[in-house]
Amino acid sequence: MGFDIVGFIGLGLIGGSIAKKLKSNHPDVRIYATAGHESTVIEAYREGIICNSKLLSMEEFAECDYIFLCAPVQKNLTYLEKLKSVIKPTCMITDVGSTKSEIHKRVVELDMEDNFIGGHPMTGSEKTGILNANEYLLENAYYIITPTSTTPAEKIDEFRNFVLELGSIPMVLDYEAHDYATAAISHLPHMIAYSLVNLVKKIDTEDETMKAIAAGGFKDITRIASSSPVMWQNICCSNRKQLLCLMDLYMDELELIRDMIRSNDEQEMLDYFHSAKDYRDSIAITKAKSTGSVYELYMDLPDEAGSLAPTVAILAENSISIKNIGIINNREFEDGVLRIEFNDENARSLAEQLLITQGYRVYKR
Repeated sequence: MGFDIVGFIGLGLIGGSIAKKLKSNHPDVRIYATAGHESTVIEAYREGIICNSKLLSMEEFAECDYIFLCAPVQKNLTYLEKLKSVIKPTCMITDVGSTKSEIHKRVVELDMEDNFIGGHPMTGSEKTGILNANEYLLENAYYIITPTSTTPAEKIDEFRNFVLELGSIPMVLDYEAHDYATAAISHLPHMIAYSLVNLVKKIDTEDETMKAIAAGGFKDITRIASSSPVMWQNICCSNRKQLLCLMDLYMDELELIRDMIRSNDEQEMLDYFHSAKDYRDSIAITKAKSTGSVYELYMDLPDEAGSLAPTVAILAENSISIKNIGIINNREFEDGVLRIEFNDENARSLAEQLLITQGYRVYKR
């Protein structure tokens, strides 16, 4: 596989996790990286992930077989231009951005289609930086691959195999189809969360009654509003067309519910809510949380034969019942690859203590 010398421009949560997994799989690989902060490079060098201990210029990536663009979307466009005259003819450039149309169009303008293959690992969290990166972040997460019209077939196969080595699930899509889908299931929900939080902020009382009692549904639906504002500014700018289209459709849908409530059409409301519930319940792993509290943990888990059994055994040996368990494939802004649901808070708390004691990385929401 042509990954002997690999470059990373940007080495935060996603880039750092890919680099760590790559180094774990192939200890002899030579990884070079630069970042927005020299402290990031120093930390990655200290951990033995990369070969350089200082920031690099674009010219110093000239011998790379692959280069990962892991900076914000707008900055990746600038790096792409700078790399055009630097890379060797066989070098492949990929990115990890959650929008693809803008960078693909720039690739065409720069006549770099033969050297580019877009990528979007659907994983991550509100946490950022190399210190939060870990080699299990990509386990069992969808990794969307968006080739250009002239990306060599052997390079698509090569990159697909690389994604499989990361422990991810490769999915090849047209870049425009990718952007429309992610606008619907990721970008629009973030806009809804941001707008809802700001609405409550504006209408809250002076003693912040709404803030004080905020819980349950409000916290669930607005959790993603804690994501990086800079990143979402970039996403909105780069996927503007698709996002505006989806926002228009969403406002039409919200108006439809408004009309039902205004006309007090009870049966229509009931049918509408049932339709949504049935579709939501059909989505794997995280079921609708319409009643009661949900007691769940998320944890990192290597994608290896038999890795799940010890986890279950630890809980069984301590008489902890599991209500639900499953792998999360789309983990953008989700911690951990494995979700475990319990019957009550005592079971969850005990499970958390036991798993941490056994060396597992555990997250709680």
